[in-house]
Amino acid sequence: MPAISFQSVSKSFKSGRGSVKALDGVTFDIEEGEFFGLLGPNGAGKTTLISILAGLARASDGNVSVLGHDVQAQYAQARRHLGVVPQELVFDPFFTVREALRIQSGYFGVRGNDAWITELLESLGLADKANANMRQLSGGMKRRVLVAQALVHKPPVIVLDEPTAGVDVELRQTLWQFIARLNRQGHTVLLTTHYLEEAEALCNRIAMLKQGRVVALERTSDLLKAASSNVLRFKIDRELPPQFADKARVTGRIVQLPAHDAHEIETYLATIRQAGLRVEDVEIRKPDLEDVFLDVMSAKHQQRVAA
Repeated sequence: MPAISFQSVSKSFKSGRGSVKALDGVTFDIEEGEFFGLLGPNGAGKTTLISILAGLARASDGNVSVLGHDVQAQYAQARRHLGVVPQELVFDPFFTVREALRIQSGYFGVRGNDAWITELLESLGLADKANANMRQLSGGMKRRVLVAQALVHKPPVIVLDEPTAGVDVELRQTLWQFIARLNRQGHTVLLTTHYLEEAEALCNRIAMLKQGRVVALERTSDLLKAASSNVLRFKIDRELPPQFADKARVTGRIVQLPAHDAHEIETYLATIRQAGLRVEDVEIRKPDLEDVFLDVMSAKHQQRVAA
């Protein structure tokens, strides 16, 4: 039995210009114990899909289940098995951190949960904030509390929707160590993130959405192996020649270009020298998940779904 099952899920919204299709026949399963990544650009439908999974929105067509429980017909059972960390910082300003976690436990009928609450506080670096009012916390600390609230009833399925957006490196490390530990203990994890290095390091399998459709669904290692080229990386102080504009990935001074062979690398560097530019820190590296993601999202890419 899959931990999460999406079967032909579609969702349309009405707008002033007619109907907008946010999801279009999304189908895939996430097995128990997987660490699964759901990736896509803004507007691809990731949060809509998670909202349907969490019972915050209804699918126009299709079915979604959590450990065999339909999220609409058996919503109470489905939600007991699910812990969701949302993108938005949502908190009750009238309670301390520990009180908020006790109240969250009560929503699921869990009593005598103080030992687990204490472990959550310690594991997420919140022990010294246990008696602080939620209003007194920084944005990063509030994010930690959201994670604790999602885990307070020990759900077997954990959904993390951009959990590290706008937080510091320390929290990211603390969070991933803890979530990886829960995953090793058997919890299923579904992650959406724009930090693709996190997805590459953590996720066993990945689905990519584009305009509401699944355009890739494979093991992370297979996605990386299928990349067709290496990457030439260097630093430069001026703009690249215009013929590189549609190929290059530029971040400040750092330029990265797909390179299929030594001849292509020599051609790149010769063209740059002829333009009177000087490059620094030249290196050739293997493609990472960001390279694969950009390739998948390109208009030329065809759907890739592993059998």
